[in-house]
Amino acid sequence: MNSSIISALAALAGATIGGLTSFLTTWLTQRTQARAQWLAQDKQRRQELYKEFIEEASRCYIDAIQHHNADMAALVGLYAKIARMRALSSSSIVECAERIGREILDTYLEPDKSFVELREMVQTESFDLLREFSEACRSELLSLRSQQF
Repeated sequence: MNSSIISALAALAGATIGGLTSFLTTWLTQRTQARAQWLAQDKQRRQELYKEFIEEASRCYIDAIQHHNADMAALVGLYAKIARMRALSSSSIVECAERIGREILDTYLEPDKSFVELREMVQTESFDLLREFSEACRSELLSLRSQQF
């Protein structure tokens, strides 16, 4: 074989390997960046949904403690957020949110609480309806962070 053919084949092979390496590196980098961006957006969506749910559930719960008649519009909003969680969140988050919704509905059926009764509920920690939900959210968001890195 002629040495010029060998040199040309070596140069061609080197250029091909260099091009493939560059292509694969670029592709992997873009794929990793796209995945990180998607995970960050997913985490942001969940954080916003959980924040809205906590605020809405808090308003509904205090309304249920103070009033016997249910605020139907607020309850519909609360259950709409639970439905959104079914699409985005883990089953443990959805189960916690559903328990909160049921507890709020049950609270409307109980007699209205006085300020003294409310104070006793706070002291015995029976007032913190959202603790389990908040802890489940924190756990889920931490697991999303570990997936990102």
